[in-house]
Amino acid sequence: MSTPPKPAARPDRVSLLRYMRLFRDDILSAQPARLYRAWMAEFRTPFFRSYLINQPELLDLVLKQRPMDFPKSNRVAEGLRPLLGNSVFVTNGATWARQRRIIDPAFEGGRLRDTFPAMLAAGQAASARLPEGEVEIEPETSHAAADVIFRTLFSIPIDHHIAAQVFDQFRAYQRSQPILNLGAFVPLPRWMPRLHRGDTRKTAAQIRALIGELTQNRMQDIAAGTAPDDLATKIMTTPDPETGACFDTAEMVDQVAIFFLAGHETSASALAWALYLLAMHPQAQDRVAAEARAFAADPTFANLSKLRFTRDVFREALRLYPPVPMMVREATQPERFRDRDVPKGSQIVLSPWHLHRHERLWDNPDGFDPDRYAAENGKACLRTAYMPFSAGPRVCTGAGFAMVEGPLMLALILADWQLAPVNTPVPVAHLTVRARDGIRLRLSRRVSAPVS
Repeated sequence: MSTPPKPAARPDRVSLLRYMRLFRDDILSAQPARLYRAWMAEFRTPFFRSYLINQPELLDLVLKQRPMDFPKSNRVAEGLRPLLGNSVFVTNGATWARQRRIIDPAFEGGRLRDTFPAMLAAGQAASARLPEGEVEIEPETSHAAADVIFRTLFSIPIDHHIAAQVFDQFRAYQRSQPILNLGAFVPLPRWMPRLHRGDTRKTAAQIRALIGELTQNRMQDIAAGTAPDDLATKIMTTPDPETGACFDTAEMVDQVAIFFLAGHETSASALAWALYLLAMHPQAQDRVAAEARAFAADPTFANLSKLRFTRDVFREALRLYPPVPMMVREATQPERFRDRDVPKGSQIVLSPWHLHRHERLWDNPDGFDPDRYAAENGKACLRTAYMPFSAGPRVCTGAGFAMVEGPLMLALILADWQLAPVNTPVPVAHLTVRARDGIRLRLSRRVSAPVS
């Protein structure tokens, strides 16, 4: 069986202008092949230095041992600010800590059980919506993931008029927004325009206005005592345990924007690649289908634990195609990494894309092997070289949510559909890892196994 597709690497040495252009178009193919073996690599520009780190001990230092010494870099936030405002994704320090104190309780284990019926309904609707024949699957997984977000956050399906408008506008935002703009490469004073594209500003404003309408309506329902017990209500009524203050409407709009970006866009990416990988590997697909049929007979939260192989397939899709391929931190003081001086203000790049395929860490790093997690190498790498949701205090608050949603959606789709590949997609990274020309699959109704 062929190896899952991987973008070609750039030549090892290119000019800064060429690198900026490559990075703006696709951050994956803009990188040299040596990063798949390097423990650390330095990149110098006239404006800043960046250090990509793959060594597990350095990753542990930055993410877990001293996370406050390496806050999120403002460089990446420059490109996302029109949509995300001051959300938990881009903040640091006391502001970030306050936001997490309010948000985290909504995603604890017991709350995941409460959201399961909404996820199940969205997954069943997604499978029922799929057409037979050749399908471009990424729009379908985007639709499904957006439906999950609206049902779990606001108790409304995707066909609700406001939800549908947000979904449509977000698709337009994706087309207009590169992952990095000028401010990511050149340190700019706060007063200087960021040169965001007109379409980017317009669609971001429209999305935020629609989310603001939903949030204001929910505020009124909470005041009237008629609000449903969903994630939005939980977050909006949870006071900060230190100050007693809740999010106001403006703050909630920021947070819903990142829930939609992180919870919808990343889930859609991972689900699309997981379906493609199963289409490429019929034996794995049959194993998932067998688990899926058993689960479909009694689709309860308790029975999710029986989707063991399905969970490993989703885990493997996150390894090969991590939705967020790179994360950037900033050194707040001089450091010494691997006998190399790292000046204050340096950009510390953490790359799940390269870490998850690192040739000195993983067995068969570019291959699709969901069974690897039962082997010693796979177990060890899960602990030290696997971070699709980041790690440490800044681990994605929705990681548990995603690991329920992903296997569930796979099971509901594979219980009904048989998949075959049509094209060989080329991964590219814009907001998340997607396919340059889409992922096309051929879907046919799965014939149910006879009941013995």
